[in-house]
Order: sequence, then C-alpha cells, then structure tokens
Amino acid sequence: MAKQKGFRNEDAVLDIHDRPKTWQLFGLSIQHMFAMFGSTVLVPILVGLNPGIALFSSGVGTLLYILITQAKIPAYMGSSFAFIVPMMALMKTTGYPGIAQGTISVGVVYLIVALIISHFGSDWLDKILPPIVVGPIVMVIGLSLAGTAAKDATMRQLTATKSVYDLKFFAIALLTLLVTIGFNMYLKGFIGLIPILLGLIVGYIIALAFGVVDLTPVQNAKWLQIPYFEIPFVTYKWKFDLGAVLSMAPLAFVTMTEHTGHIMVLNTLTKRNFFKDPGLHRTLSGDGLASMVAGIIGGPPVTSYGENIGVLAVTKVHSVYVLGGAAISAIVFSFIGKLSALIQSIPSPVIGGISFLLFGTIAANGLRILIDNQIDFNKKRNLMIASSILVIGIGNASLNISTLSFSGLAVATVLGIVMNLVLPDLAASEK
Repeated sequence: MAKQKGFRNEDAVLDIHDRPKTWQLFGLSIQHMFAMFGSTVLVPILVGLNPGIALFSSGVGTLLYILITQAKIPAYMGSSFAFIVPMMALMKTTGYPGIAQGTISVGVVYLIVALIISHFGSDWLDKILPPIVVGPIVMVIGLSLAGTAAKDATMRQLTATKSVYDLKFFAIALLTLLVTIGFNMYLKGFIGLIPILLGLIVGYIIALAFGVVDLTPVQNAKWLQIPYFEIPFVTYKWKFDLGAVLSMAPLAFVTMTEHTGHIMVLNTLTKRNFFKDPGLHRTLSGDGLASMVAGIIGGPPVTSYGENIGVLAVTKVHSVYVLGGAAISAIVFSFIGKLSALIQSIPSPVIGGISFLLFGTIAANGLRILIDNQIDFNKKRNLMIASSILVIGIGNASLNISTLSFSGLAVATVLGIVMNLVLPDLAASEK
C-alpha cells in the first residue's frame, strides 16, 4: 500500500496504514459492515433489486475505491439514496436493464468529471453546483418519495393491481418509526451509529407479532447461494435506453457534492488533504468505477457513506485495512442465501415506517445546506431557482419526448443548473 510518508496522526488509535491484529481486524470490520448494512440493503428493497447483489457490489466497489485511491483514504461505498426516484420509475417501465444503463452512466459521468478535474482543477464544479441548486435538489430527493413511504405504511397489497388500507399496517409503521427515533435520540457509542438497522430489526419483530411476515421463502432458501447477478448480454439482452441514461446521469452532479463533503470531513478527521493526495480526480474515479461495476452486475449506484465516517470519528480507528475487511465481509454475507431471503421478507409497513424518517431526513439535509450557507431568499434569483426546482421535482413534472422519458428530478436538476448559470445576481427591481 502506498503510504503518505513522514506523517502519522497521533490522535488516531490506528492511523490509515496501521494494521490491527487479526482478531481486532475481524471485530472492527464487522462493526463497519453493520454501520452501512441497513442503508445499503434498504435501497434495493425500496427499488425492487436483490439485496445480496447490493451487498456484493458495495464490497467490490469499496475494494476498487481503495485500490484506485492508492489505499490512502478510509472510506466505504454503499448504495446511494439519490437515485431511488428514477430507479423506481425505471423498474416499472424497463426493469433492471434500464436501471443498469442509468447506473453505468452515473459512473461514466464521474470518470469524465475526474478527467476534466485532473486537467483543469475543480473550481468550475462549485460554479455550476452552488448551495442554492444543491439544497433544493436534495430536498426533492426526500420529499418526492413521501407518497411511496405513505403507501408502504398503509396499503396492503391484495393482487398485482389492487390494494386496500390496513390499520394494522399503519400501526406497525408508526411503531417502527417511534422505536427508530428513540434509537437515534437515546443510544450512544457504536449502537448509536446503527439506528436504521436496529429499527429494521425491531420493526420486523413487531411485524412478526402482528402476523404479517411470510417466513416461507426464508425456510426454503439455501444457506449458501450465489446471488442472481444481472449481467448484460448474459442474463438479459442489451438495448440502449437513452431515457434511462438521461434520467439518472444528471443526478451524478448532486452526489458529487456529497462525495466532496465527505472528503472534507475525512480531511479533518485524519489531518490530511486528500484533495491533493491522492487528488479529487482519483476519489471521483474510484466512486465512478464502483458504480459502473455495480451496474454491470445488478446493483444500484454507490457512494461514500457518512455512517462509516461516523464510525471512524467515534472509534478513531482510521485503518484502511479495516475498511477493506468490511468490504470483504459484505461480499461474504452476500452469498448467505437465507440472509438475502430474510431481508426480502421484511414487510412493507416496516419499510414505510423507516422511510418516514429516512426520506424526511434527506429532505431536512437539503434545508440544512441552505441554512448553513445562509442563502438569502429576499433575493429574487434565489427564490426563482429554489421554487422551480422544488415544484418540478416534487410534482414529478417528467419530460416525455417520443420514447424518451426524463423524471421530474432529472428535469429539475438540469433546469436548476441552467438557471443558476444564466440568471443575473440581482433582478431589475433590486438594482
């Protein structure tokens, strides 16, 4: 592993290139795996993908990221929530082939931006994606999913086309929400870092008590089972889908801002400057290649995970060996058939209860971006940009041209970027 010579962070229990003892490595790696587990498997559950493949792709993606960044950055790649809206839409129309092309296109955008940054620097990225654009887009990602969360929490599916309101489902969802909020508020230490996972477990137990869980698939599943990888030209016929690409690719610019923010936090934690060494172009390349591999094998796009950065901050264990161990653990767990079946047996009201909190938190983070950057909404320019993004995105004002379809979120993202570039700083009446 390439080392940053001449420096060691003395505040760290284990610095980036310190190798823990074997028994320590196992425990620390499993801790990181559980930190990302709940969110990483929740994305495929919401979209309708295989959770086992998502675990596998997150592990492989993390190992690729470590390799491309020359083992200098302790980060974990997990399923990204930013692409849930277009993935849900694509699942209903084109199925996984469309999602695969969208996911691969996200990785391609990352690689193109990484190439540009390696030649021209990254200042231009800040100009097209300032907080006034990013904040409302992040809010849209959360709020546009509110209807899905409410449906999961209240509606029991009778047939493929018919569902009915079920008070029992709503009770399970609210109880799941409340216990997850409790875990977030009152737990400390490591277990305080995995409230989503604990909420899923307790919600599942509540659903069992209400008799709405079907354990038959779990009983029938094998202990060891190869995930059903969705591979183009092997398991399905590849047909280029421009609409799928254009629905997901623009959102890559949004997740890049999240990626950059995570690198900033890691810089502070590790007392290094990863923008210079190994460089932002390498971190983006690692993230992009990880998403491309995920798309090729059947997983959702991946991104660096704040949950694992939280573990780094609390434990002060920054060893890249531990993150590599977590990736290998995720790959191993993806081959446990009963685990995948157990995850897929989680009933919709449990997912709905978790989603109430999760989607709301995503939206609130968008609001926080605006507050932290002191965006002035007395300026008409800011008001015009934010209001257009919010209504078009939340209302899902999709653009359909012949066989092409662009989600409201994709339209809002592109429109927000264009408006930010062309609108003057002050309106005529403000001068």
